[in-house]
Amino acid sequence: MSSATLSWPAARDALLDLLLPRHCVACERPVERGSASPACGACWARLPRLRWPQCERCGHPLVVRDVPAPADPGPRRCRWCDQLPPYVRAARSVCWVPEEPAGALVHALKYEGWPAIADGMAAQMAALAWPRDVVDERSALVPVPLAGTRQRERGYNQSERLAAALAQRWDVPVWNDVLVRARVTETQTRLTPGDRLRNVAGAFGLPAAAHARLRGTHVVLVDDVVTTGATLNACAAALIAGGARIVSYVTFGRARS
Repeated sequence: MSSATLSWPAARDALLDLLLPRHCVACERPVERGSASPACGACWARLPRLRWPQCERCGHPLVVRDVPAPADPGPRRCRWCDQLPPYVRAARSVCWVPEEPAGALVHALKYEGWPAIADGMAAQMAALAWPRDVVDERSALVPVPLAGTRQRERGYNQSERLAAALAQRWDVPVWNDVLVRARVTETQTRLTPGDRLRNVAGAFGLPAAAHARLRGTHVVLVDDVVTTGATLNACAAALIAGGARIVSYVTFGRARS
């Protein structure tokens, strides 16, 4: 067979693209031929990204009140940082949600049975800029655990899919077994900030075997979206109590504060 001849799998995929073109899970336009992503290139290009300049610690866009005035050159911490515990080193997110097309991509991953979209999201997350010490120290990725009932409904944990795809790009392991749900919580979507805190308080724990592995490490928590930080903060508290030295956060989406 010459190099110009398509293999059977490639020929089959090309024929399927021609006869049954795939449509983007976000905008419903045709996906480019040969693309493995369930979303089109235009939607990936139109993500409502967090603008610059950003806070060095939490990655949140800075506003005028956060930037030191010429007569006051000292550093100022942005207000989004105030919701992070002191043992959280850094946090990063790609884009705003539920703004489109980001909201539709997250919805496709969580509720429409499109786990393959996690690879494209992880590609965006992998390109985020981090402080040098986070890159040097990160020991592992820890996905936010999903309640058993929700995981059975979806067939997978979206945070685990994101972590697995991100781990390949960062060349770090995924620790799926160091953090568990200690109890089922109500969905956070429609809760107020105060209710979110109460909802996840004490909701996460660690198996006994996880303590030795976590001791002294810098782990990165992975989730699809951060809103108030309540869930990630509860996870981080459990990891710190279990022996981790410091924690960072990475998500695909971030809700505007």
